[in-house]
Amino acid sequence: MECAKLVAALAKIVGDVGIAEELAQDALVIALEQWPVQGIPQHPASWLMATAKHRAIDLLRRRDRYQDKLATMGRQLRQVEDADWDAALDDPVGDDLLRLVFTVCHPGLPAEGRVALTLRAVGGLTTAEIARALLAKETTIGQRIVRTKRTLTDKRIALELPPASQLTERLASVLEVVYLIFNEGYSATSGGDWTRPDLCAEALRLGRVLAHLLPDRPEVHGLSALMELQASRMPARSGPGGAPVLLLDQDRTRWDHQLIRRGLASLERAERLGGALHAYTLQAGIAACHARARTAADTDWERIANLYQVLAYVSPSPVVDLNHAVAVGMAKGPEHGLSIVDRLAAGGALARYPQLPAVRGDLLARLGRAAEARAEFETAAALTRNERERDVFLRRAAEL
Repeated sequence: MECAKLVAALAKIVGDVGIAEELAQDALVIALEQWPVQGIPQHPASWLMATAKHRAIDLLRRRDRYQDKLATMGRQLRQVEDADWDAALDDPVGDDLLRLVFTVCHPGLPAEGRVALTLRAVGGLTTAEIARALLAKETTIGQRIVRTKRTLTDKRIALELPPASQLTERLASVLEVVYLIFNEGYSATSGGDWTRPDLCAEALRLGRVLAHLLPDRPEVHGLSALMELQASRMPARSGPGGAPVLLLDQDRTRWDHQLIRRGLASLERAERLGGALHAYTLQAGIAACHARARTAADTDWERIANLYQVLAYVSPSPVVDLNHAVAVGMAKGPEHGLSIVDRLAAGGALARYPQLPAVRGDLLARLGRAAEARAEFETAAALTRNERERDVFLRRAAEL
């Protein structure tokens, strides 16, 4: 619970995320050794910070090349020696943590590195846990984190909040990383798991932290609303044995209604702050249409289709167009949706995207063109890297 705050505060002092992370972990190891014998101190957070601070001084003294940094750090430490560390650290979030989030999500870093370093430095996950979550080798994730930290140092990216003129651009990068983490948890790209709830939970936590730290930014509340509403379906997205359950087949009594209330409240706040046309807010509005429908038959598909049309204008994407085709197919009939999908297929932008033939297969099946639909589902099964999703596509093909 304290790890992210330790790293954030130490990074502010030493100016290096990698060193700060090592110091925080050293302090936690010492706590694991001493607390079972000596008892848990009255103010654990202050104890951890003091221990990490002394480790930092020892480390810098041992390294001749850090003598200049030692002098700078010594001055900084003297300035904060009398500060109320306990009050600062017991605050669940603060400027130090926000500064760290903006640093590790810097747009100058590669996207894969941003995700891995965010999960490590802010989420507190181990390299092994990140590797398992992202379905990569532990050595690969370790190298990715090391390279990203090195890039931070080489590019001299400061551990600071961006100036007002850069806030929107940098915040977009932060939100992108959080949503990438959520999406990988909500619908796993590959492997044997349909979902990874631990990643969704981590993204939700980060979204709530950002909403608390940046209460006047509508896009932050829009993303929070989107994740809360989508996450509300997680209990119903899997059946016995982990088998996927698609949206229209889900038992809506199993949806998490507390998350729905949180999501709708965040959506209302995003719209009230003037963010109704932000991409995340529009997507949250679509998710809200599903959340408000007591049954699948009650879904307002016409409104969903209209929202996707606006989203396609605000944030053009062939994936958005494909989702628009689904909504149009439900609102106006499969033949209307199929015409949009056929135009997308002709464009070639989604040639390797398994959802394109899957959507086309569903629309063809509803039109009674079973042989063509079966071929599309078989194509989708060949394209996906997720084993659970492949089973869904093959089952649809067999039914046809």
